Amino acid sequence: MHFSTFNKNLESWQGNSLILGLVEGDIETQLEKIKFVIDPNLLLKKIIQKKFKGEKAKTLSFEFLDQRLENLSIIGLGKLEDIKKNDIINSLSDIIRKYVDKDEKISILLPWQLINSEEEINHIAGAARLSVYKDNRFNSKRNDEDILKEIEFLDLKKYEKINFKDTESICEGVELARRLVAAPPNSLTPLEMSIQASQIAREHGLEIKILDRKECEDLGMGAYLSVAKGSDLEPKFIHLTLRAKEPTKEKIAFVGKGLTFDSGGYNLKVGASQIEMMKYDMGGSAAVLGAAKALGALKPKGLEIHFIVAACENMINGSAVHPGDVVTASNGKTIEINNTDAEGRLTLADALTYASNLKPNTIIDLATLTGAIVVALGNDVAGFWSNNIDLAKDLKKASAEMGEELWQMPLQKSYKEGLKSHIADIKNTGPRAGGSITAALFLEEFFDNEINWAHIDIAGTCWTDKNKGINPSGATGFGVKTLIQLIRNKANNY
Repeated sequence: MHFSTFNKNLESWQGNSLILGLVEGDIETQLEKIKFVIDPNLLLKKIIQKKFKGEKAKTLSFEFLDQRLENLSIIGLGKLEDIKKNDIINSLSDIIRKYVDKDEKISILLPWQLINSEEEINHIAGAARLSVYKDNRFNSKRNDEDILKEIEFLDLKKYEKINFKDTESICEGVELARRLVAAPPNSLTPLEMSIQASQIAREHGLEIKILDRKECEDLGMGAYLSVAKGSDLEPKFIHLTLRAKEPTKEKIAFVGKGLTFDSGGYNLKVGASQIEMMKYDMGGSAAVLGAAKALGALKPKGLEIHFIVAACENMINGSAVHPGDVVTASNGKTIEINNTDAEGRLTLADALTYASNLKPNTIIDLATLTGAIVVALGNDVAGFWSNNIDLAKDLKKASAEMGEELWQMPLQKSYKEGLKSHIADIKNTGPRAGGSITAALFLEEFFDNEINWAHIDIAGTCWTDKNKGINPSGATGFGVKTLIQLIRNKANNY
């Protein structure tokens, strides 16, 4: 899908489907702007009959047989003084989804005087595209021709030189993450994930290194490899590197949890554990690879960025790790595995150590790590932890700018008592209470503490069943936009 603008005289516009945004009050005057396609008096009568006044989130839809315009959707934006960018995005996203299987092209006419910058228009455009994302890969009845291909913005004369190229790249990154998360586990294997990473490297000139089991053994990655022992599929440790042409001002590593399927191991997921949904346990790695794809296209200045994924499955066979086993991570720390279903942190332990050895200024990891964060924050907000105040501020700023909600959680040091083991340096789980916090404290053991670090738990946000706003039901691609915006904000300072 791509974006376009139409800034010629509206009388010459030709199209079938139009979305019109109206501010609450004085509807009659606002309808004059579309007199080039329909009699505003006729439309006003229909609107009055529906008792529509332009209230926020209220919508109307019309089909015409005797007008130049075939389909018209009207979204209410609310009172002028109360309108916010997110109100426009949410209303537009909800109504635009009806066109996914209906038209190849839709046009949008909003009161552009309410928009303050090209950046805000790009956010609206990106939200519109992502709201109509549809994944039909595994549907035999799919029709690849019957999809929305173009979103056109009318009368953007104030911003007639606007460029949507960066927004299209960001959307492609989010869409890649959604495809990865949504893919069934017999399709997205560790090998396939490494193939996807290789494709990103080829398309955008990134360096790539993929370590096999033997190479990981040589690096002492006993924690990561213990998780992979029960699967017939070989683990793949993925390392992509994006180097700026300019002198490097800062080095950053993004680390994503990459469990392409999580059975729970011998602590098998049972009951209401949704084992059939554990294909999305690689949501963190999907976000990292989605960010790699987008940033590879954007080429931020002055930054060296590493994208790291320890991909594997957590399965059960005669070789699988036992509850009670002790393994040694690549930094030499021993871990008592008291729960094989707390496997993600084991893979991240070695991935974080690997990232730390690259000597970056900053490490950020993303993971569908704990059910505890879902209990704490629900499905709309991700929790994050950080050892650095400035990094936490930067993350919150980037996430707010891109509409992905983050809430900072405490690194409560006293809770680390719950991770003490009688026979090893540390256990992989603590008490049930504060489970997402003890998970973060566990991760903190596996990198140089002088490195700025943040951990983002996206267990509740990487998938949705709401089919509302910017996210259709299914994989959300959560985290991609925040990582990209964090990098863009840093690059703008160089």
